[in-house]
Amino acid sequence: MHDIPNSLKEHSEDVLYTLDSRGVATVTLNRPEVHNAFDDTTIALLTHYFNQVARDDNARVLVLQSNGKSFCAGADLNWMKRMASYSYDENVEDANALAKMLHTLYTLPKPTIAKVQGAAFGGAVGLVSCCDIAIASRLSKFCLSEVKLGLIPATISPYVIDAIGDRVARRYFMSAEVFSARRARRLGLVSEAVTEEELDSTVSLLVTQIINNGPIAVAAAKQLVFDIKDEPLDEELIEKTSLRIATIRVSEEGQEGLTAFLEKRQPAWREKL
Repeated sequence: MHDIPNSLKEHSEDVLYTLDSRGVATVTLNRPEVHNAFDDTTIALLTHYFNQVARDDNARVLVLQSNGKSFCAGADLNWMKRMASYSYDENVEDANALAKMLHTLYTLPKPTIAKVQGAAFGGAVGLVSCCDIAIASRLSKFCLSEVKLGLIPATISPYVIDAIGDRVARRYFMSAEVFSARRARRLGLVSEAVTEEELDSTVSLLVTQIINNGPIAVAAAKQLVFDIKDEPLDEELIEKTSLRIATIRVSEEGQEGLTAFLEKRQPAWREKL
């Protein structure tokens, strides 16, 4: 059970985890009978596994997927019933757990890929937004449905706005429209929309593409985007980026990559695959 805390072992089958010999970590939502809707236990399990991937040097890439017809229907009905009776302080604690899980996924120091089929509603759009890359089947549907319940998509909002932009977010936050995978791609929420038959192979090809690259460089490239995206283009930024490329050029992995290229051979990390 991968050192799951005792408090979660009863529900360990709700989220599955595997790590294969290539370093592909797969986290699978496994509540198909409720369209993979999540509750406080699911959130705790996801947080546990995301942290495990972050710490494991053998994990090269994370694929977030689900079993059944739907990727995730958002919040579980029974969980919402409990939330309705929570005090303000209990609601804050509950929301903080979800916010922590989302932030852990968003900042994971490994590449993350969401593999989406069927419905991705409410908080599921947050999960998709937190991943670096999202591949969806063309039949999948998306909806930021919170206002239908008199609520708002607060904890997921930073990630959704980052993915689709503030003006588009205003529309879908307020309208709770259901939109297609094709539109989700145009909005930037998903990277590709493919047929259901192509979903597995498209994700597999992307995974292979990523793990063929230097693992330290991949992590550094991801962090580079976080660090650079909001910075003004000035002399300080130019200096920072110059220092970064110089540092990685003289690193062990950088030296191996450059040497392998010049010697027309595969770098060490590819030979291990």
